[in-house]
Amino acid sequence: MILKKLLLAVIAVLASFNNYFGQEMNNAEIRQLLSQYSITKIKYDKNLLDEREKIVIDKLYQASKIIDEIFLEQVYSKNNDIKAELENKNDENSKLIYRFFKMNFGPFDRINHNKCFYGTLKKPEGANFYPEDMSKEEFESWIKNNPNDKDLFTSEFSVIRRKDTKLNAIPYSEFYIDKLSKAAGFLREASEYCDNASLKKYLELRAKAFETNDYYESDMAWMDLKDNKIEFVIGPYEVYEDEMFNYKASFEAFLTIKDPVESKKLEKFAAYLTDLEKNLPIEDKYKTFERGSESPIVVVNQVFSAGDTKAGVQTLAFNLPNDERVRAAKGSKKVMLKNIHEAKFEKLLKPIAEIVLDESQLKYVTFDAFFNHTLMHEMSHGVGPGFIEVNGQKTEVKKELKETYSKIEECKADILGMYNNIFMVTKGEYPKESVNETWATFLAGIFRSVRFGINEAHGGGNAIIYNFLLEKGGYIYDASTEKVKVDFEKVYPALKELANKILTIQATGDYEGSKALIAKYAVSSPSLEKLRAKLSVLPVDIYPDFEIDEK
Repeated sequence: MILKKLLLAVIAVLASFNNYFGQEMNNAEIRQLLSQYSITKIKYDKNLLDEREKIVIDKLYQASKIIDEIFLEQVYSKNNDIKAELENKNDENSKLIYRFFKMNFGPFDRINHNKCFYGTLKKPEGANFYPEDMSKEEFESWIKNNPNDKDLFTSEFSVIRRKDTKLNAIPYSEFYIDKLSKAAGFLREASEYCDNASLKKYLELRAKAFETNDYYESDMAWMDLKDNKIEFVIGPYEVYEDEMFNYKASFEAFLTIKDPVESKKLEKFAAYLTDLEKNLPIEDKYKTFERGSESPIVVVNQVFSAGDTKAGVQTLAFNLPNDERVRAAKGSKKVMLKNIHEAKFEKLLKPIAEIVLDESQLKYVTFDAFFNHTLMHEMSHGVGPGFIEVNGQKTEVKKELKETYSKIEECKADILGMYNNIFMVTKGEYPKESVNETWATFLAGIFRSVRFGINEAHGGGNAIIYNFLLEKGGYIYDASTEKVKVDFEKVYPALKELANKILTIQATGDYEGSKALIAKYAVSSPSLEKLRAKLSVLPVDIYPDFEIDEK
């Protein structure tokens, strides 16, 4: 009798576990979710490398695979349990669900407001960086009552856990010690085969940073990379996953091979960083000239990506490091992923433009305008307010704007991306006819971004731009044709007005102003929703099928 009761209890526990995780979508539903992505082969041309460089690439690939494991843990506390359950299922439906799980790094659909597609789970606002039952008020109250804990608690490189009912901050180097030690080992092995002195130094210092939790020295070394064929960065950087405060950095990696010809073409733009700052549509007292002005620009072809950057929507380019101390000393590096741009333009942007844009403006949608906007978007992350002063206290924009920072910063970079492209026309770097291409290509691009979800930083930032410029007449929606177009006369002054609002919010650390702007404009307005719905026949984004994985 006791054994029977015990057996029934075990069965009940297993059933509840399966019900908790395993309310599966049917085959048609999961295939529909998978169809949101156009699987794209990302080739790896080994002929560009010598034998030692091939070994370096392999070691860096192995290190990057570990970053996938760390990020999976950062996203959601139950991810490894769900992963184990799905791996043990052999039916076709479960295999499809597992594929989508890996694409999203969890059971939450990233381009559908994190809706759970496996069970009835709800993604915590703070991901797995904080205790799931911790509120924002509890965290802020703890810091208020324990001011000496503030630096470590708000550090980008710590997780918060409960210990004896009290909150406790644990450095990444301690919390992820097993995985980071393995990754550091691969970086050191790669450095042994690395003949480029600057890359060798970076790999050794980044391996050390995984053990010390101090990334400053290795970030400085990354900025100093030169004559390197392999362009590689690995570590905790972006804070988007932490939707509670935007404090905690997620791990990611980019493994790429430099395109020397295209990189050479863009070198001239690095010299404009100070001019871009001077030209900002904001009061001079808010402009920042203390940042370093090196600002290298590199064009690469991606070989592999890992962690945060691979989850859901794919990155077109990146601007790192985010440490304002490094930016003050050296600026930041802009890395353009050429093969990803080419894939997104052909598979996404051109088809989107044909559906949403007025026919008279389709001729202005060009690859050059798409690529140039990304360049200026990344350069624009490196201008504007960074370190600021609020109520007499020195602080940073991201610390003051909290969870609103990511949307506001991405919105700023896109606004200034257009604004600075027009500036480059006045400087003679782009032809005059590219002005209309700048406006029309970005308008089509808005609908590429908002499909990622308005709750997501880039999508939300683009919704702000669309709705504000529509309100000011810079964009015109025709309800009879269900098409949208640019008013080439009104768009620039409207954009300049929005740029001033965003930059002033950042410069003054105006958290309430930031929340109000997002509440008003980061919304799915009627015309935005109508046009977005028409795009349901198209994939939302590409997803990489890395050739290097095939080995």
